[in-house]
Amino acid sequence: MSKLRDQIAVVTGASGGIGKAIALGLAAQEAALCIVGRNLKTLEIVAESARVIAPNIKSYQVDLTREDNIQKLKTYLQRDFGYVDILIHCAGVFSMGSLECASIEDLDWQYKTNVRVPYLLTQTLLPMIKSRRGQIVFINSSVGLSARANVGQYAATKHALKAIADSLRAEVNASGIRVLSIYPGRTATPMQASICKMEGKPYNPERFMQPEDVGEVVINALTLPRSAEVTDIHIRPFLKYE
Repeated sequence: MSKLRDQIAVVTGASGGIGKAIALGLAAQEAALCIVGRNLKTLEIVAESARVIAPNIKSYQVDLTREDNIQKLKTYLQRDFGYVDILIHCAGVFSMGSLECASIEDLDWQYKTNVRVPYLLTQTLLPMIKSRRGQIVFINSSVGLSARANVGQYAATKHALKAIADSLRAEVNASGIRVLSIYPGRTATPMQASICKMEGKPYNPERFMQPEDVGEVVINALTLPRSAEVTDIHIRPFLKYE
């Protein structure tokens, strides 16, 4: 029997890329899956794939950048499940540009989605997670540790997300909650295809990590015995990207 069987797992950004891979990995572990995103049609495609593996899947069409929608999600989860065992933050947005030229609107957009949303969603669901001595996973980025040119805005949001996770871990350890940050390098996702286009470089997904690689790492960390806690995982493509 899977260690995650019947645990209630909430995954944001589950309609594609890493979020989808993690959602399907959790379904394979027989978790009860709550997938969250803006587009119900794409969520249902993922849900149908997951139901082939495990039947207890629910999709929630929610715009997490709206505070009232976060409260709605909490209400839905309380109604349908009553508690949360696992919260995985995969939703995120990306924009490029030098500090000299990048617009403040792009910075605000990335801050709202990449920092404010996971902060507020975690704060809102934390009582439900505490009741289960649950686990929280933040999908960060390699630039959350080391920024490079032209991604200062995005990197700043990911540095902030690291700070939130680190502080939260110290705050909830006594409550039995584990907090994990994952820092993937380039991964073959639709976002990465867009980044390559912005950079004027070819998108060769076979040279990158696959979303399933990240998903497998997350599942392994979640299923560790409670005598151990993994706090940070750095994972990157084996082949150097040119």
